[in-house]
Amino acid sequence: MADAIPSSVNARIGEVTERIARRSRDTRSRYLERIAAAAERGPGRAKLGCANQAHGFAACGPSDKAMLREGSGANLAIVTAYNDMLSAHQPYESYPELIRAAARRAGGVAQVAGGVPAMCDGITQGEAGMELSLFSRDVIALATAVALSHQTFDAAVFLGICDKIVPGLVIGALSFGHLPAVFIPAGPMTSGLPNDEKAKIRQLFAEGKVGRDALLEAESQSYHGPGTCTFYGTANTNQMMMEIMGLHLPGASFVNPNTPLREALTTAAAERAMSITALGNDYVPVGRMLDEKVFVNGVVGLHATGGSTNHTMHVVAMAAAAGIHLTWDDFSDLADVTPLLCRVYPNGKADVNHFHAAGGMGFIIRELLGAGLLHRDVETVWGGGLDAYTREPGLAEDGSLTWRASTATSGDEAVLRGAGAPFQSTGGLKLLSGTLGRAVIKTSAIAPERHIIEAPARVFHSQEELQAAFKAGDLKGDFIAVVRFQGPKANGMPELHKLMPPLGVLQDRGNKVALVTDGRLSGASGKVPAAIHVTPEAADGGAIALIRDGDLIRLDAVAGTLTVLVDPEVWAERAPVPANLAASHVGVGRELFASFRAAVGTADTGATIFAM
Repeated sequence: MADAIPSSVNARIGEVTERIARRSRDTRSRYLERIAAAAERGPGRAKLGCANQAHGFAACGPSDKAMLREGSGANLAIVTAYNDMLSAHQPYESYPELIRAAARRAGGVAQVAGGVPAMCDGITQGEAGMELSLFSRDVIALATAVALSHQTFDAAVFLGICDKIVPGLVIGALSFGHLPAVFIPAGPMTSGLPNDEKAKIRQLFAEGKVGRDALLEAESQSYHGPGTCTFYGTANTNQMMMEIMGLHLPGASFVNPNTPLREALTTAAAERAMSITALGNDYVPVGRMLDEKVFVNGVVGLHATGGSTNHTMHVVAMAAAAGIHLTWDDFSDLADVTPLLCRVYPNGKADVNHFHAAGGMGFIIRELLGAGLLHRDVETVWGGGLDAYTREPGLAEDGSLTWRASTATSGDEAVLRGAGAPFQSTGGLKLLSGTLGRAVIKTSAIAPERHIIEAPARVFHSQEELQAAFKAGDLKGDFIAVVRFQGPKANGMPELHKLMPPLGVLQDRGNKVALVTDGRLSGASGKVPAAIHVTPEAADGGAIALIRDGDLIRLDAVAGTLTVLVDPEVWAERAPVPANLAASHVGVGRELFASFRAAVGTADTGATIFAM
């Protein structure tokens, strides 16, 4: 259980943290006992048979082989999501050699323990492959466990950036929670075509006012080089979260790829991983480090920056892997006291490079600490509690890594503000509940006059149906689009981001428009009110399967309600509408995931196949 909450922490933050700790007492205690027993057994390779050990270093060079034979130095696992198709992950190609060199200087060895899959939601958006996207998180966790199962490592570094990859790596790392874990980012690509201009071209294309050539040119100018996409979607929210939770080095998240500072940070991260193993005096096992306070800090960071809605599932699943029971009610209560300090696209015009230049993570963490909204007394991979994360890295004249206090004032108040003058007084996410069950909505990108929408339902069983209705001119006037049978049990819960341009067009024509779905939206989605992750989902007997065309729905992001205004007696007599989902269960590898669809939990419990 977490220690007593310091009086300097906001009362609501302390109350929620203590509530989580009480709720998680038994599961957290069992988890800590398990990783303590694993730590007590010590590094596994010394206990392996000779043949086992020989397999482990057979391909190493002479010096590394001698080190592993003698067992005198630490062995660092590299778990990598490298591939050269994803712009965010392409820079990782050169990281293993940097990490090996750093490990050797520290008197040890580093080995690539294994790779994990890394799919691009940008490529699969609106395509059949997107139905594997959420499940890929749990596949990544499984692959991480396989990589570390050789039991020859003293610590691990994790190379991953994007949407499901970082959460999957965290879940996998926590299954080996007795090992220290350092996450190493690669940074965002340099700024290209501004995100709001790209969005305008998308809407013009949706209206048929520009052709595919113009759209492809705009997209190519936006996504133009190595690094993470520059909007503040799930990938960059991952990076924020890894830093505010202490798994990155301070200030490491948003330094561009292929720069001297980026390489210096990668080297320093590997060196730090080598220094916090059980072989030394500064042992920091990741399972102990990621406690209730750290997860609360992560959720506060999510709210303060207007981060991705996907994390309402990912953080729940990550916490569960550490024996911590986090709920949507915790998210909601933390949002009530967390101010929105950032305007980064889709919550504003700036991209993450502008955010970083304006003060970035060091500024955000200093402001939140000063307002009592973060727990400062937490373990981090860098040490020194969270105060150490109010510094930012730089290079001295000799090229060595240095640290300085981050700016005390925002470099651009249109992008980044202090806690005393936020963009809005509460966080960017809101929990909704009512006759349709529970859902979440991202309010930070929605104009206040659109926070309440009451309109008749138009029901669809696929995003293709809605697109076809739009192209046919059948979507007129005020309406709430209900896109159901998009939950994890139905078809893997794909993102429905391609619905945003047509719905945005209709909204811009003066109509009141909203979306209600048991599916997901991209972390980049905004502008159009959207109640997403509706649970229970339609395929699980949820009330969303009872809606008929014309039913009046009220989405109220102020009161936090999602209700159908239908006569209760009529509503009670309805039977759920069935759907033929066979087309979503075969092709593009989807037939391999039948066991996932059968075992997956609900959105509010993390939409995971794991029984935590």
